[in-house]
Amino acid sequence: MSDSFGQPRSKRAVLVVAAAIWLIAAGVGMKVVLDYQVAAGVAAQPPEAWPVASEIPRTDGKFSLLLIAHPQCPCTRASLDELAGIMARTEGALEVSVLFVVPPGLDASWADTDLWRTASSLPGVHVALDRGGAESRRFGVATSGQVLLYDPGGRLRFAGGITPGRGHAGDNAGREAVEAAVALGRSATKTKPVDTPVFGCALAAAQGQPGEDGK
Repeated sequence: MSDSFGQPRSKRAVLVVAAAIWLIAAGVGMKVVLDYQVAAGVAAQPPEAWPVASEIPRTDGKFSLLLIAHPQCPCTRASLDELAGIMARTEGALEVSVLFVVPPGLDASWADTDLWRTASSLPGVHVALDRGGAESRRFGVATSGQVLLYDPGGRLRFAGGITPGRGHAGDNAGREAVEAAVALGRSATKTKPVDTPVFGCALAAAQGQPGEDGK
């Protein structure tokens, strides 16, 4: 028996079911991607004052921004894009360091990626290796793309990410918080530190620690 379109009803039913299954699968796939994009990483537990043992350069009397990253984390490109925008808008008010974590046993070539080259191309940015993750642990950082902002007196003013999601640039609370703190200047020292979610890959493997899958 055929329907009004000239196709057997059984064939048309199969096509309808197949289309429904495809739509469900596409919806599930999109949800998985979106959930991943907005899944925040482990938040940092940074010291309230710049650690005296740190070898990262810091100038008294100037805001210091530190971005710690996994050199092979694709999500971090958006963080570097946002960092460039922050630097342009704060017009030299920040002393910026970008630290790339290198696992124990690997040499500097492991960090020779496009992310390293992008960070190095930013005028006035100090780019360095964190061999074995010593500095990232000192600052309590666990996720690539984590930004820490310390005020001219070395007190923590911001800890979080500067992107709205994994691998995505655009308006976000972290970027706004950093720029607001710098705009307030020394008066920002009277305010409570701001924290926002950070979106990026885990630094555990780069620090020589077990990752989420135990490797």
